[in-house]
Amino acid sequence: MADNTACAGRVERLRELMAERGYDAVILRNNPDLRWLTGAERTFDFEVAHTAVVTRDGLWLHTDSRYYNTFRERLGADCPWKIDQDVIDPARWAAERALEARARVVAVEDTCTLSFFDAFSAACSAVGIACLTPRLHGDICDLRSVKDAEEIELMRRAQEVTDEAFDHICGFIRAGLTEQEIRVELENYMLSHGADELSFGTIIAAGPNGANPHAQPGPYVVQEGDLIVMDYGAGYHDYHADMTRTVCVGEPSAEQREVYDVVRRAHEACAAAVHAGVIGRDIHQVAVDVISEAGYGEYFGHGLGHGVGLEIHERPNFNRAWDRPVPAGAVVTIEPGIYLPGKFGIRLEDFGVVTEDGYEPFTRSTHDLVIVGK
Repeated sequence: MADNTACAGRVERLRELMAERGYDAVILRNNPDLRWLTGAERTFDFEVAHTAVVTRDGLWLHTDSRYYNTFRERLGADCPWKIDQDVIDPARWAAERALEARARVVAVEDTCTLSFFDAFSAACSAVGIACLTPRLHGDICDLRSVKDAEEIELMRRAQEVTDEAFDHICGFIRAGLTEQEIRVELENYMLSHGADELSFGTIIAAGPNGANPHAQPGPYVVQEGDLIVMDYGAGYHDYHADMTRTVCVGEPSAEQREVYDVVRRAHEACAAAVHAGVIGRDIHQVAVDVISEAGYGEYFGHGLGHGVGLEIHERPNFNRAWDRPVPAGAVVTIEPGIYLPGKFGIRLEDFGVVTEDGYEPFTRSTHDLVIVGK
């Protein structure tokens, strides 16, 4: 059942933005934004099948027969949303809601397709309303970047399953298995122990494949002495976990231990530097400096981290381009890595919440290099 108190707070934050901008109404169609505002958990899928109109004193949601009953069950009888499944073009429906609200400035989220926007403009003319239609450029994403207590609790639960899966898979891995076999075992464990979805397609990259940060699991057979990069996460009630651990099959070489130590030092230096108000690119630079000083700067090319929530990649970011302060309440990954082509790769990733004076990881799995396959 949706947490009406939490959702009311989210709607109020949106209405505060509307008042600041002079918007009479906002049209939303992006599923993560709708999930955030309505609280309808495990309802949205890959279809763009819903349209919401938010005004200063009204909440309307249009869906179809595939989802209508689920919305009713999830939101309950006391929900503030007026939900319908009328057989009508969504753009026409939105125009009629704007007319009903006597809206003159109707902001449209820029995740809407151009075809929807054009159809909405035409429908406004058809119903006899003339309104300004400014775009919302990532404004809802910015609101979503600050998590409330309910969201944080759901991500903590997702990470508990993810940590438990790490313990399990470390006891399963051995030389002779393929990357794909390890993936199946890991994903099956999560889905059998509390996850209701996967956060994303699991990365299992062994040996030289680990040097490719987003390698896809395949038929590669794990060998004694291989490092295995495992980037994965459990999903729980639409919220995501994200974690990477690198393990070694048998005893690691001196070079593997050295590189692992550099990555760990970079990770922990970054975590110690995070607090509300830091600039994302400054935290990224901490990792760059540690890795470069160790002589591996050319082998760390991706951003240090990203926001996580209803989507696996959200705002804010720890990368060289993010020049804005990171707010308290943001949930962000820290994931430095070093990737040596033809040899191996190493990445160490936690995710957690930014506080006024620090960074609290949800991840509980060890930062030590775990040796498996004994």
